[in-house]
Amino acid sequence: MLRRFWLLFAQAVTVLLALIFIVATLKPEWLQHQGRFGRQLSAPIVALQEVAPGLTGHVASSASSYADGAQKAMPAVVNVFSSKGNGSAAKDPRLNDPLFRYFFGERGSPAKPAPHATSNLGSGVIVSADGYILTNQHVVDGADEIEVALADGRKTDAKIIGSDPETDLAVLKINLPNLPIITLGRMDSTRVGDVVLAIGNPFGVGQTVTMGIISALGRNHLGINTFENFIQTDAAINPGNSGGALVDVNGNLLGINTAIYSRSGGSLGIGFAIPVTTARTVLESIIETGTVTRGWIGVEPQDVTPDITESFGLTQKTGAIVAGVLQGGPADKAGIKPGDILIGVNDQTIEDTTKLLNVIAQIKPGTTALVHLIRKNKPLDVDLVVGKRPPPPKRAAADGGDNGGDGNGDDNGDDGSSGAQ
Repeated sequence: MLRRFWLLFAQAVTVLLALIFIVATLKPEWLQHQGRFGRQLSAPIVALQEVAPGLTGHVASSASSYADGAQKAMPAVVNVFSSKGNGSAAKDPRLNDPLFRYFFGERGSPAKPAPHATSNLGSGVIVSADGYILTNQHVVDGADEIEVALADGRKTDAKIIGSDPETDLAVLKINLPNLPIITLGRMDSTRVGDVVLAIGNPFGVGQTVTMGIISALGRNHLGINTFENFIQTDAAINPGNSGGALVDVNGNLLGINTAIYSRSGGSLGIGFAIPVTTARTVLESIIETGTVTRGWIGVEPQDVTPDITESFGLTQKTGAIVAGVLQGGPADKAGIKPGDILIGVNDQTIEDTTKLLNVIAQIKPGTTALVHLIRKNKPLDVDLVVGKRPPPPKRAAADGGDNGGDGNGDDNGDDGSSGAQ
């Protein structure tokens, strides 16, 4: 009896397996859409998370992609090639003879060695359909020839309209039709923590976009420029980025990349850009007058430090103490004396020498300003006619190009200087 039952069971299983084989061969969809067993056969081998249909392509959110802002700004960022000291020796056809060059040098005479040609590589930003370009002054300083290469492949010569060494800005002009221009952003709505993009030509590899955030605003006391009010960012800024654009996620210009803190010449996550507000003021002044005119009072100021406060028994803890007064200058004519502490100009408070420098510079020469000061621990107000700031002394041109920082200056190794106010 048991044996007969076992034979019937085996036959039933055999017929069932045969039916499953036939169905799987001829109608596999029956197994995929019917029953739990069919669902198990159609399940993936491993659970993978895929993007939902319709969310690929150019519909990425601003939190995951900054492509739209980059594509908006990149066409207006150009490569700037400047050269100087080439000489005219190459016009001599005898220099084509290697034997002649071996005996007589590149200039044709042992007594006249070849001139030392130098070149700079940097970036710039087209800000006007008229062809005006903002870049760094150190990119084009002393250049004999300047060539600009656009992102669309066009190249053309550029001329310097003017420069401002005290902010390290220069204005170039090119003559080409249908120029892409960048949209200027607003600094009053810019905050620490905002995402920014740095666009330029680092190390000559071609146009590159890097991303970071604004680390700080109003950075000064860096010893890079005379007038400092930098945007600090951790977006990678490397040699060759000088003069390029720092933009927001919508592609609007926030600053001109100008400096890095580096001990190796490469980015360490601390870069500085000149705010668009400063750049715009310099641009308009240079286009209008060819130069930048600033106010000046003729004093040598120093910050009021705790040591100075203790040494002189001062009650004033902030401001700019007058260490020296230029004879015959505006401050001298107004009766300001060494030892006075400047604490305000018109309605603006003076906390330190940097604030004094910036406030006075913004006053139009010939304008009368009300200066608030402390003399022998007593307040005193003085009327002062602001003079015109003299041009800074020319610095010796650096040898070589934009090839690396000095650890705490800009990315061409020039750490700037500041003079008397």
